[in-house]
Amino acid sequence: MAARQLRAQDFAGDSHGVAQALIGATLLVDGVGGVIVETEAYDMADPASHSFSGPTPRNQAMFGPPGRAYVYRSYGIHWCLNFVCREEGHGAGVLIRALEPTQGIERMQVRRGLDDLRLLCSGPGKLGQALGITHDLNGHRLDREPLRVLAAPRDVDVVTGPRIGISKAMDLPWRFGLAGSRFVSAKFRSPTSKSDP
Repeated sequence: MAARQLRAQDFAGDSHGVAQALIGATLLVDGVGGVIVETEAYDMADPASHSFSGPTPRNQAMFGPPGRAYVYRSYGIHWCLNFVCREEGHGAGVLIRALEPTQGIERMQVRRGLDDLRLLCSGPGKLGQALGITHDLNGHRLDREPLRVLAAPRDVDVVTGPRIGISKAMDLPWRFGLAGSRFVSAKFRSPTSKSDP
């Protein structure tokens, strides 16, 4: 049975719920990608979020509608991919932090200039480079080519922890990962799994 393609309504919930539900889903960009093994949630009430200070030309896509891509450049170098959540105008999203590569691996290796599968998509900037993410995808629907997001085929064990590389709201356990995955960007401090953040 083929995996179900996620639609806009699948992203209409709170970002932390969507971020957790995306673990085990498959992300493909022009047929290249793999299994999502790490995400982080962000919300407009969260001072670490790009949407915290309201809409700007740079972050406008993060304010909806849900089920769209929000793409931004990190440190002026790496394109990072987020999935927009909640109702239009709210300002919430999920950062896709890491994938387990499964499709188009040779293309990823060429783009990244390395062969180690574990390092191809083990961080949002690496993932963006491996998948060929550019700002052209900003605001693009997640259920339209070249993007495809397929629901996880089964329930998975999800671990949670604090987000990485931020200086505000560091106590929120809004980083989610696939338990036992060797493809995450960094180990989770707590080995416990949770069904709710």
